[in-house]
Amino acid sequence: MARGSSLTSPLLFFVLLFSYGNAELSRSYYAESCPRAEEIVKEQVKLLYEKHGNTAISWLRNLFHDCMVGGCDASLLLDTAGAVVSEKASQRSFGMRNFKYVEVIKSAVERECPSTVSCADIVALSARDGVTMLGGPYVAMRTGRKDSKASHRDMVDDTIPSHDSDISLVLSRFSSIGIDTEHAVALLGAHSVGRVHCINLVQLLYPSVDPTLDPNYAAYLKMRCPTAQPDPAAVAYGRNDRETPMMIDNVYYKHLLQHKGLLLVDQQLASDPRTAPFVLKMAADNGYFLQRFSEALLLLSESSPLLGDQGEVRKDCRFVNAG
Repeated sequence: MARGSSLTSPLLFFVLLFSYGNAELSRSYYAESCPRAEEIVKEQVKLLYEKHGNTAISWLRNLFHDCMVGGCDASLLLDTAGAVVSEKASQRSFGMRNFKYVEVIKSAVERECPSTVSCADIVALSARDGVTMLGGPYVAMRTGRKDSKASHRDMVDDTIPSHDSDISLVLSRFSSIGIDTEHAVALLGAHSVGRVHCINLVQLLYPSVDPTLDPNYAAYLKMRCPTAQPDPAAVAYGRNDRETPMMIDNVYYKHLLQHKGLLLVDQQLASDPRTAPFVLKMAADNGYFLQRFSEALLLLSESSPLLGDQGEVRKDCRFVNAG
């Protein structure tokens, strides 16, 4: 009995520690302090989507970049100031935009509940509501995250996969934050509303077209990216999904089976034995894909949040609080 106790006590301690660390994340975290917090975020996301449809995709990408780098703590939103070097300055953040509209959402929340709702929760909730604007599933996210007082700029390049990262690296990065292969394949379904800038895909087209690409799709990409040296400032792009480009659905996986993937990881997803079975299932069943995507998004949104006094609630998402 003593032996069994000595073996299980460390495990029990770890479980209790993990549970305690997540105790402040709740689906009713703002019920008393700011009852309309989630409704305000939803209202602003809808208004912004109606004016600028691509904001919905930005909210989803923000969640990925924020939570993959040091946890879900809104470090992504910090501007360079003083000792802080913005994560947005990384090449991995190329093409990200609409940060100014995060401030629109934050300002609306601040007017009702000053210094109450964290930027990290706004990142998560705006992603949740952005997904629904794109026809995806509603994900019941918990709140209670706090904001980081520091940037994780030094971690970005080693954490966010680049445009030419292969499937093994991508799966490893997801695994490091507790997302298994099946759910990683589902999260990559976010590429169903994504686009790839020409600067990151011309290697598939020049000096010769990648033979694994569908010829008709390659012709479309060459039309979108007519030169081997595109101007980065022009941000010309090609889409993974030309059929339902503003819908989160399983068309992305159907296209992968037709050799219409843009990034290296897209191309490998349908052929690698670790991921191919899930691609086939998601291509065949949109309901199965959406269920796994919902689960994966929830896992991503709860990656190493700051809780309690581990962080702060920024007044301005771009800067740590003074003093």
